[in-house]
Amino acid sequence: MSLLHKVSPKSAPAGEPGTAGGAAVQADARLVQLQAWLQGLNLVQPESCRPASADASFRRYFRVDVLAAAQGAHGATLVVMDAPPERENTAAFVKVAGLLADAGVSVPTIVAQDLEQGFLLLSDLGTTTYLQALNHDNAATLYAEALSALVKIQQASQPGVLPEFDRAFMLREMNIFPEWYIGKHLNTTLTEAQSAELQKVFDTIAANCLAQPQVTMHRDYHSRNLMWMDEKNPGILDFQDAVYGPITYDVASLLRDAYVSWDEELVLDWVIRYWQHARAAGLPVHKDFDTFYKDFEYMALQRHLKILGLFCRLNYRDGKPLYLGDLPTVMEYVRRTAGRYRELKPLLKLLDALENRAPDVRYTF
Repeated sequence: MSLLHKVSPKSAPAGEPGTAGGAAVQADARLVQLQAWLQGLNLVQPESCRPASADASFRRYFRVDVLAAAQGAHGATLVVMDAPPERENTAAFVKVAGLLADAGVSVPTIVAQDLEQGFLLLSDLGTTTYLQALNHDNAATLYAEALSALVKIQQASQPGVLPEFDRAFMLREMNIFPEWYIGKHLNTTLTEAQSAELQKVFDTIAANCLAQPQVTMHRDYHSRNLMWMDEKNPGILDFQDAVYGPITYDVASLLRDAYVSWDEELVLDWVIRYWQHARAAGLPVHKDFDTFYKDFEYMALQRHLKILGLFCRLNYRDGKPLYLGDLPTVMEYVRRTAGRYRELKPLLKLLDALENRAPDVRYTF
């Protein structure tokens, strides 16, 4: 079976040198406040703070050395989260960390917290992301472990615990696409007819996703948020935005990753393996695989439309241009899916018109 593995050279993975503003930590008010908090804990060396990863949000992560007397309990290093309380919901991170730990998957242990200031001291899950570790030889094993962990999370789902990923939520995310990708990145204004067609496609996607069984949804379950570990792989990060939503969302996030893409036949095989595992575990996936796969594709499309707009917003509003390097991978996903289903064809026609491309004739389901 053929395999295609792409990693954008313009997107620095979390933990890679050169991210989060470089190796040197620039002095700022938040950092001074953070180091003062660490000093009072008497667990780590505050002066050892150095960037641990990049992040698309307002959060920052630092790795710190543990004092010799505390290394037996916590290891040689810990990770500090700096989440400005006016921008980030640190309490949600703490809540979801507990839910995921109870589900039996690997998440950072919260060693110390100050929610008022927006600081957390966390156990260190290592420096190697899935994005860095994945290769032709280990992909099947790493994805099997990630999907197995996902099934555990979904099995522990309970309604009413997390916010709902409802229709308004889905449409709000997809509308980032016309605002930031079409309006800002392409510098184009849609006609009334084009806007109406696009919104009709959005409604079609949302209707499919809302009809799917609902479970705990990580919402960013992909290669940059999963850590390769020696035991109980993977380590799971960046889960504070978890919601209660469609069962295919995290599978789509993982296997239709914006940062790494694989041959479609291989992805299909992994989706089948997840579907079989989920059914055996008693999860409410559709009993007909063809229907399940369509749900998977529609869910991935909802996410990818959001991502196209989000990556552009990160560039134009937030000054984070690295994400633009991943737009072609995401757009290829969007085009392939839109070209496979009759009710999504208006999206493909719109993209062709915006990019002055001749239509690509494909078989439509």
